[in-house]
Amino acid sequence: MKPTLLILAAGIGSRYGGVKQMDEIGPSGESIIDYSVFDAISAGFGKVVFVLNPKIIDEFKEIYEVRLKGKIETEYVLQELHNIPDGIKFNPERIKPWGTAHAVLVAKDVINEPFAVINADDFYGKDAYKVISKYLNSLSNDDTDYSMVGYRLKNTLSDNGSVSRGICSSENGFLSDVVERTKIYNQNNNVVYEEDETISNISKDSIVSMNFWGFSPKFFSQMEDDFRTFIQENAEKLKAEFYIPFVVNNLINRDEARVKVLTSEAEWFGVTYQEDRETTVKKIAKLVDNGYYPKKLW
Repeated sequence: MKPTLLILAAGIGSRYGGVKQMDEIGPSGESIIDYSVFDAISAGFGKVVFVLNPKIIDEFKEIYEVRLKGKIETEYVLQELHNIPDGIKFNPERIKPWGTAHAVLVAKDVINEPFAVINADDFYGKDAYKVISKYLNSLSNDDTDYSMVGYRLKNTLSDNGSVSRGICSSENGFLSDVVERTKIYNQNNNVVYEEDETISNISKDSIVSMNFWGFSPKFFSQMEDDFRTFIQENAEKLKAEFYIPFVVNNLINRDEARVKVLTSEAEWFGVTYQEDRETTVKKIAKLVDNGYYPKKLW
């Protein structure tokens, strides 16, 4: 059975100033998602599942149903604030959904095979899909040896503001710890992060998770108990988020899963801010000029 690609595309892009999932950055109007799906098809993925915000699903399907019809199987699921375990009430003033791990969890009913998880607004590179596809093809549906594609921190920063990254530690090729840092940026030739109003240095060569994970369907059931606990503890908070690294760390610490750190020669880039867009357009154009992609993908 071919692996599935799960694309987290529910964000509205408050820092970007628009719906960046559908922003045209390729020479024929392609978005980053188009390149991700194109690379996934080339790497042997058989299905793509989009996690979407209800506000954009109609416009999104109107675009991508036409582009992807006949090329790969597609599914669409919604990440909604009220999609939480029964019997739990949350702060009525909360607007944001519950984070990346919650976004994965809402897809549990449409994924029955090993799958990769990516962000909609990150360009991961063709080689990264080949590497994780090969790994996923070795998994059964009950395997708990998961995977992630790691990148060097210095190659994942924005010149236009701070970024969030999962900082990884590994032993014998397997992840031992991942810590989510939500405000990382360059400062005076150093890379620093802020936490609780304290600024600390961090190595430029740290391996970071760019939310490119590989799981079996077993991951869904493993997440559910942690999510119930998380919601019970954070229901009144307006911005608490249930991150994938949080779940992964818990599984590692309980010896319930391992995560293989995969390396790739692919170049990552993304569009956190509107100002990142110009750089991304130029990088895509260069890849097209060098023959990595056709001028018109579909």
